[in-house]
Amino acid sequence: MRILKKITSTRIFPPLLVLFLILLFNLIVQPGFLSLEFRDGRFVGGLMLILNRSIPIMLLAVGMTLVIATGGVDLSVGSVVAVSAAVAISLIRGGDLAPTAYTAMPLVFVVLITMLVGIALGLWNGFLISKLNMPPVVATLVLMVAARGLTQIITQERSLTTGHTPFGEIANGITLGVPNQFWIGVGIFLLVWFFTRRTALGLFIESVGANKSASTHAGIRSNVVLMAVYAVSALCAAIVGILSASSVLVVEPMNTGLDMELSAIVAVVLGGTRMNGGKFNLGGSCIGAIILQALHQTMTFYGVPVQFSLVIQAIVIVVIIIIQSATTRNFISSLFKSKKEVPAS
Repeated sequence: MRILKKITSTRIFPPLLVLFLILLFNLIVQPGFLSLEFRDGRFVGGLMLILNRSIPIMLLAVGMTLVIATGGVDLSVGSVVAVSAAVAISLIRGGDLAPTAYTAMPLVFVVLITMLVGIALGLWNGFLISKLNMPPVVATLVLMVAARGLTQIITQERSLTTGHTPFGEIANGITLGVPNQFWIGVGIFLLVWFFTRRTALGLFIESVGANKSASTHAGIRSNVVLMAVYAVSALCAAIVGILSASSVLVVEPMNTGLDMELSAIVAVVLGGTRMNGGKFNLGGSCIGAIILQALHQTMTFYGVPVQFSLVIQAIVIVVIIIIQSATTRNFISSLFKSKKEVPAS
């Protein structure tokens, strides 16, 4: 009982339980849903599809988790994805009017410049929030609109494509039987996890989220922490923009990255991180991203119309959040409490 109580009281238990129930339902109703086999040098099947397609939201959720842990929110990540994808393909194309198999700039510089653009946009958010005391919702909403407009300027309001094969290999290439996109996502998650859980950075972030004023008086440079987390969030969005453009070799100014910020926020909430700041759970956010993709894949697999699929997903998400509430967790934990011995009279 003590072991069960310890397991059920952890913050990562609720999202893991929800994911397990979703996968179990599909496994019972349609065993082929979670198929996994090795074919032509790569793993294929429903399980690999869920994991690989959850990577973009997972990366956005990693950055969003740090932002929410400081008590803020980043509504601009979807637009940063779009502008980053536009920058990457524009740098590859150069002045060519038609897509070619060549690149106008070495690929490594394309990636680095795109990532620097993302960092710059994140620092802009951080500056408005930390230095000008602008509410995070307002500051990131401004960039959300501005970055989408910047994307249209870069692309001249049309879709941009490229035929550069090495660029496509960034996301679609196969390493050890698994798409490169998967390894990139796992690597970034582990890197952020290391710096937030094996250094003091994580404590600084949680401290700023709990009480910024008290953190500043305690010697923590709160403004630097805020600028750092928004830079990381935008950097994650820039990487997603590169992966998005790499996977399909096209950027659509009005559709690329659309509503991805909402999915990232939901993934963070599903993962157990509270919106009021403080403690955060990176692993839970990643599980939340997988839950969203598993739900989407389930609706698609059973041919549920899009309009009904969105409603069903919304209902399921609300139920999940209720399950993860403190009241529900306390109730579940109480079921495993050992009864106190009644003293002899």
